[in-house]
Amino acid sequence: MGNSHSTTTVAHQPRHPSLPRKRSLVSSVTLGCASPSSANSSIISDNHTFVSEKQLLSEKSSFDHLPLYAHQPPSDFTQDESAHAYRAFLKTYPEYQSTWIIDSLRKSDFSRLDRGGETYVDYMGGSLYPESLIRVHSAFLNHNVLGNTHSVSPSSHLSSTCASEARAAVLSFFRAPPGYTVVFTPNATGALKLVGESYPFTENSSYVLGADSHNSVHGIRQFALQKGAQAHYIESTQHGGFHVPTAKAILARHKPRTRDSAPSLFAMTGQSNISNSKNPLSLIKYASSLGYHTLLDAAALAPTSVISLEETPVDAMAVSFYKMFGYPTGVGALVIKQSLLAKLKRPWFAGGTVDVVQVPGNLVTMAHELHERFEDGTINYLTLPAIADGLRFLSAYLPFLPLRLSCLVDHLTTSLSKLRHERAGTPVVRMLSRLPGRRLRSVGEQSDTGSVVSLIFLSPSGAMLPNSFIEHAASRRHISLRTGCMCNPGGAAAILGIQEDMARLYPGVTLKDFEDVVGRELGVVRISLGLASTFQDVWRVIQFASAMASDDTRQAMWDDWMSTKAGQAI
Repeated sequence: MGNSHSTTTVAHQPRHPSLPRKRSLVSSVTLGCASPSSANSSIISDNHTFVSEKQLLSEKSSFDHLPLYAHQPPSDFTQDESAHAYRAFLKTYPEYQSTWIIDSLRKSDFSRLDRGGETYVDYMGGSLYPESLIRVHSAFLNHNVLGNTHSVSPSSHLSSTCASEARAAVLSFFRAPPGYTVVFTPNATGALKLVGESYPFTENSSYVLGADSHNSVHGIRQFALQKGAQAHYIESTQHGGFHVPTAKAILARHKPRTRDSAPSLFAMTGQSNISNSKNPLSLIKYASSLGYHTLLDAAALAPTSVISLEETPVDAMAVSFYKMFGYPTGVGALVIKQSLLAKLKRPWFAGGTVDVVQVPGNLVTMAHELHERFEDGTINYLTLPAIADGLRFLSAYLPFLPLRLSCLVDHLTTSLSKLRHERAGTPVVRMLSRLPGRRLRSVGEQSDTGSVVSLIFLSPSGAMLPNSFIEHAASRRHISLRTGCMCNPGGAAAILGIQEDMARLYPGVTLKDFEDVVGRELGVVRISLGLASTFQDVWRVIQFASAMASDDTRQAMWDDWMSTKAGQAI
């Protein structure tokens, strides 16, 4: 038939081990698949009573006496210019000390960075996993038996319970009102593809999107065009994102006649992964008022920003959990209104999505639960308990991240902008991404941009240094950063000023062809901060950039890079 199991019910209470809980300085976060009630993203205090996020925020930010390490440089800093730099930083950014709880987190869950001398500044590519999350999840797997959810066996029942808890945790974390459900996908890209391939585009439909979007958002246009719909772009500004009046004008110009006869889709990027721009979520409501279905790519937004689906009732939203708290990879989610999900039609069916299949024949009865119709095959049931755990973990620290990252990004960009080549006196870097419009001053505030700095390095003559050289030199200093166009060609073209070159592309063009036209490597150097970032990380990046100002040091790094390239060629 399909994949329905026997209707016989099995009374079974899953065994839940008494797992060690990692205590923070203020409260503990309940980890491990337990019961549906524990999927709430609230924080659990030591006496196991629920504490609201607002109460936790007040509790953590109201200490009269900060711990000693909130004032002192990190332990591996030598007592010279680095310690002096940290003290100067705290004088300029005294509010940074309000986020000392994340310094404690760095010591307890990310000490591997400092032990290995690693500087990780690629959080937009993927967050780092907290060690406590791995320990708790491993202990849970070691003490329990989980089976395929398409059964009623004890092991399957436990897996189903954990899956239900993970769905509830996702809805709670994003403050989803009734009417939403969660479809688990391989990642945010998989979530976006589900909407694209299933959306009922017609010849009278429109697909509206911003130029500064991830390729996974651009890719939906293929499904729209195949069904005769039109794709309409909102032009990017020179620093990414878009002007709201321009966006509203394009949305109004192509608004659907009716949702039923000409269903149209507006896909918005919450935060650009290359330009650092945040688009106003209020535009979601405007598009909805015109009759559009709305889709939010929140992959870059969710790791460091509070998203409330009560305040922004988008029809569908895509996220990747590894970008939020590092583990697990291979699991994302489509958080979607059931009303829209009921309108989506899959182009095929598979195991896990159906109830009855006639063979031979053409009859198919889809699964009863809407979300099951969109989860192909067996869900990743072994890692879903980590989703609920990770969300509860992140909810404890998310309120402090915007302020902390605001301080670090402001210090980083200010310092980099002052760097000059030692002899020529010309700038060492050119920053291309959007800078914050204001500096945050207190815990709980939200930034108008992300924590991404996209730039290019310049030679003393002002020519762009190859990104591949910068990446190689950074890796020699154990700095993990990212170079390229970040799968965002529209955003990259905008901040690099090559939109006209983009418009002249021809069928079959390759990246090498494109680079030959512009006369240099395409892309930027991207530095992105996140959950475990500290002053130490930013200081090391600034020191690396400062080394580029020295002719002798830069030449030595260049010679090292060229010798590596020569070795590869041989």
